[in-house]
Amino acid sequence: MDLKPSEVASVLKAEIEGFQGGMHKSNVGTVLTVGDGVARVHGLDDCMMSELLDFGNGVQGVALNLEEDNVGCVLLGSDSKVKEGDQVRTTGRIISVPTGLQMCGRVVDALGRAVDGKGDIPVGPDDLRPIEGRSPTVPEREPVKQPLQTGIKGVDSMIPIGRGQRELIIGDRQTGKTALIIDTFINQKLTGGGDPNNPEQVICIYVAVGQKQSTVKAVVEKLEQYGAMPYTIVVSAPASSEASMQFLSCYAGASMGERLRDEGRHVVIAYDDLYKQALAYRQVMLLLRRPPGREAFPGDVFNLHSRLLERAAKLSKAKGGGSMTALPVVETQEGDVSAYIPTNVISITDGQIFLESSLFNAGQRPAVNAGISVSRVGGSAQIPAMKKIAGGLRIQLAQFRELAAFAQFGSDLDKATQQAITRGQRMTELLKQPEFEPVPVEEQVVVLYAGSSGALDEVPLNRVAEFEKKYLAHLRANHADVLASIRNDKKWTDDLQKQCDQLCAAFKKEFLA
Repeated sequence: MDLKPSEVASVLKAEIEGFQGGMHKSNVGTVLTVGDGVARVHGLDDCMMSELLDFGNGVQGVALNLEEDNVGCVLLGSDSKVKEGDQVRTTGRIISVPTGLQMCGRVVDALGRAVDGKGDIPVGPDDLRPIEGRSPTVPEREPVKQPLQTGIKGVDSMIPIGRGQRELIIGDRQTGKTALIIDTFINQKLTGGGDPNNPEQVICIYVAVGQKQSTVKAVVEKLEQYGAMPYTIVVSAPASSEASMQFLSCYAGASMGERLRDEGRHVVIAYDDLYKQALAYRQVMLLLRRPPGREAFPGDVFNLHSRLLERAAKLSKAKGGGSMTALPVVETQEGDVSAYIPTNVISITDGQIFLESSLFNAGQRPAVNAGISVSRVGGSAQIPAMKKIAGGLRIQLAQFRELAAFAQFGSDLDKATQQAITRGQRMTELLKQPEFEPVPVEEQVVVLYAGSSGALDEVPLNRVAEFEKKYLAHLRANHADVLASIRNDKKWTDDLQKQCDQLCAAFKKEFLA
């Protein structure tokens, strides 16, 4: 049988075409080294940055260093199941987490998997979002002018937070940073009755990084006790979890918030705390041999926090008008706000609430230092009534502190100085607040007006807290219309002022009698 060359060529071509049609390309590599939660893999030529890699045995990793001859990746889970020479496959997927309202009321890990023992969370294909997102551009944003009420008198009056703002909470350990966040979360119940399906309800996300497991549990119990858990998502990356999970958890929380923000909802997210996230990131990056920078942190630790916090925004009407407010926490050592990470985060955020150990120990709680604390959004994030009443409060307290320090040295004080000190003491007393008892904004306005107008000057200092409690109870029971008008109209009129003066004077007479 004679075969013509042309026939042979056509047969071979047909075979080759058929063979290639049945092929599928999969990128497979080999583990070169593994240890401390980090692996180096050879042969993954088509690997993407932040791509999920499959190590087999149910272990996954994320590609973070794309080098000429190998890929450096962190393992999401124990490295005990991975050994040198193992095969690694690319998945074609960037690391993603489940998002959506079904996450509310649940405690999840950095990959969005339930860790609260309440069963799996239903996740549809449209619910997955990459953990790294593009922050909104300037035309997509609008100015921050809608208040996010924290329910804390010292914050809402002097350091107001707006929806879409980034407000840093900074202070030493055990100064009440987490308590401030829990209070803010509990207070959001007022916006939508605690129902996550109500479009008015502000959704809360708490990201716990490097905390003890018992601390996270205590936070969840507090949120459940005060009815805040149904509209809260807790992302837990405790100190016992891998460093990779700790540093990725903040981005996972941000993605969950962004999904709701893009749907026109309002979200407040707390990262507790970014110092521990930076330590976990440093550990991973030094193992991946990234160059260290200032104070032995990798040089890109500023980028680590800025690309996280830039995702907080108030979107324009065209984009749905949703917002994501960020409350990052940074723990300082001995009140040193000039260290590397505190200065980094201060320069990224729109203000800071500084909590001071000396104030905390002196019984001034929340221990907010009104001198160093600032909000760069200011009065535009307050209702007009609060803006009018609390406008001069910061200066009044600053003057009081100066005079009180001066008065320690001499006893002969003129009448004006004595009056300023008396009023300053009353205002300081009014700004004290028990934990987990947020105050609605209309009640804050009435109480702060009573203090700043001088109505409390004759009330003994040790009875100011008692006066406040009874006065508010009296107003709620007998003059609910006054509180309702502040809540609904948000304005402070001359008539209202006259009414409050009369009510306060009548109540004070009865109280002191």
